[in-house]
Amino acid sequence: MTQLHDRIAGWYDEHARDLPWRDPSASPWAVMVSEFMLQQTPVARVLPVYEEWMLRWPRPADLAAESSGEAVRAWGRLGYPRRALRLHQAATAIVDQHDGEVPASFDELRALPGIGDYTAAAVASFAFGQRHAVLDTNVRRVLARLMDGVEHPPPSPTKAERERAGRLLPEGPAAPRWSVGVMELGALVCTATSPVCGRCPVADLCAWRAAGSPPYDGPPRRGQTYAGTDRQCRGRLLAVLREADGPVHVSRLEAAWTIEDQRRRCIDSLVEDGLVAPVAERMYALP
Repeated sequence: MTQLHDRIAGWYDEHARDLPWRDPSASPWAVMVSEFMLQQTPVARVLPVYEEWMLRWPRPADLAAESSGEAVRAWGRLGYPRRALRLHQAATAIVDQHDGEVPASFDELRALPGIGDYTAAAVASFAFGQRHAVLDTNVRRVLARLMDGVEHPPPSPTKAERERAGRLLPEGPAAPRWSVGVMELGALVCTATSPVCGRCPVADLCAWRAAGSPPYDGPPRRGQTYAGTDRQCRGRLLAVLREADGPVHVSRLEAAWTIEDQRRRCIDSLVEDGLVAPVAERMYALP
């Protein structure tokens, strides 16, 4: 255990990317914003949006004072725009319930809109230095290979994974550093499709490598199909609304996506999700 902790922490100190939300000066709000944006989105796409977001809304109160539509507009093309709504709702709750300061406790973070176990643990750990197991996709993959000898973990986190991640946490202030170190190792070295085992600081301790790196043989893994999906359609429709100065006639949405049944279904789902508001006969706008 000590070898794992020391080697991964040492590797992280030498190889970690210089990211603004990791700077010691980053506020808990900055860490929270980054965690919302990084869900299912690569760092390279997040960075420019994050930087503009934090310049415009450096505190929860700044975002809460704007309409939710402005949050959706500023979200741009990060994808999964409901995250923008949830972040706006979380900012509003922080202002209303916590005097504008991001709460430090896991339970209070977990109670905020849009925050699940992972995000609550990540914010409590990385913003407040607390001891929580932070299980994102990268961490789960590293631990599955290192400890279980399998290429990929199960599709969803299991109770056993959570318990093991908790046992692996070092005591005291070293815990957050371990969590971010394992996360970074999964992002840069122990990647999903092209792991670079020769650069891994714990390669000689890895059960998967010792077993000959057997290929994954578990349940089918979910693909990332995008072209022609409702997700792509919704993104096209939202792009039209984000770029407009005011309400948009439905004819502009028809031009953006020509498949009528799918377009109608996606407009209805955007309205139901609160991402789009009907404002007049055949007119739509951001909320």
